[in-house]
Amino acid sequence: MSGRAEAIVTLRGVGRDYPGGVAALRDVDLDIDRGEMVAVVGPSGSGKSTMLNVMGTLDRPTTGKSVIDGFEVAGLSDRELSALRAHRIGFVFQQFHLAPGVPALDNVADGLLYTGASLRQRRERAARALERVGLGHRSTHRPHELSGGEQQRTAIARAVVGEPSLLLADEPTGALDSHAGESLMRLLTELNESGTTIVVITHERQVAAYLPRQVSMLDGQVVGDRTAVGA
Repeated sequence: MSGRAEAIVTLRGVGRDYPGGVAALRDVDLDIDRGEMVAVVGPSGSGKSTMLNVMGTLDRPTTGKSVIDGFEVAGLSDRELSALRAHRIGFVFQQFHLAPGVPALDNVADGLLYTGASLRQRRERAARALERVGLGHRSTHRPHELSGGEQQRTAIARAVVGEPSLLLADEPTGALDSHAGESLMRLLTELNESGTTIVVITHERQVAAYLPRQVSMLDGQVVGDRTAVGA
């Protein structure tokens, strides 16, 4: 069973419980259409990171239904979920998670390790992804030779090298100064304009304001869903 034809994320009555009686999500209903750019915003403990984990199939819902890019999560094996993540979902985190001492090109190419592509193919696609994020000239540089903004762009290149349908970014500007953060949000907007659906998890209202749709969370529930006029 799938969700709405135009939706890449469909959540219906989704709850996510953790040991100790912690309800991180409670009865969440949400649709995100293909090509949207959405902020999920809320304070620490509001459930927004758990929402990312559910949308990214890192966590299965305890209750309710989750349909990601046409696949109902409950009906997939762990292996099928891994394949879904490898081919259809990209992740960007606040910490860059780049391998130290490894050139940017190979850090990005590692994003294709589980696709079956050869090393040559992975590097060719990695080079294109670095060009896409404006770092083609830094492909031989190692993480310690890159600025914080350049490291985050490298992480984004790794996330999009497989051309995923959905890009999930968890506090992507958290480790950046204001200038690098603004540059990063412009990059995400450009990626969205080229067709990638982007969901940004953030507690910063000024970051959320960059995005045309803002879903607000509190105590594990969606408490607001606003789309900017003209978006």
